[in-house]
Amino acid sequence: MARRADIRLAVGDWNALGKEAAAIRHEVFVIEQQVPLELELDEMDARSLHVLAYCDDEAIATARLLPDGHIGRMAVREAYRGAGVGSRMLLALMQAARSRGDRLVRLNAQRRAEAFYARHGFVREGEEFLDAGIPHIAMRYRFE
Repeated sequence: MARRADIRLAVGDWNALGKEAAAIRHEVFVIEQQVPLELELDEMDARSLHVLAYCDDEAIATARLLPDGHIGRMAVREAYRGAGVGSRMLLALMQAARSRGDRLVRLNAQRRAEAFYARHGFVREGEEFLDAGIPHIAMRYRFE
């Protein structure tokens, strides 16, 4: 497993990061979680800010920030889960949202990841719902 110091982040658009981001999302969502491919990639990728995490020169995780302040498509390759990669990506996207003037960020967390987001200050909104057959919960974080 990678140490926190071994991880570097790249933030950019889909043209710069999309090939590697799509590969990670395919592995995590389509193969591992059985999300239909047609639900995974969408037109919002081209309009979003993306973050990729690298260990050495290998892309190991990705997430995106939509123009409306939604954070999503957080995917970490299995071998790197629990190493703080998701936290670093989440904080980078939250900072990007705050820097551009967003007052809050929202996300739809997989139910099993609710505690992860709660540790970062996100609060639950509403009831559990299914997305691609996976239980989710809407959450938000309001900047001070």
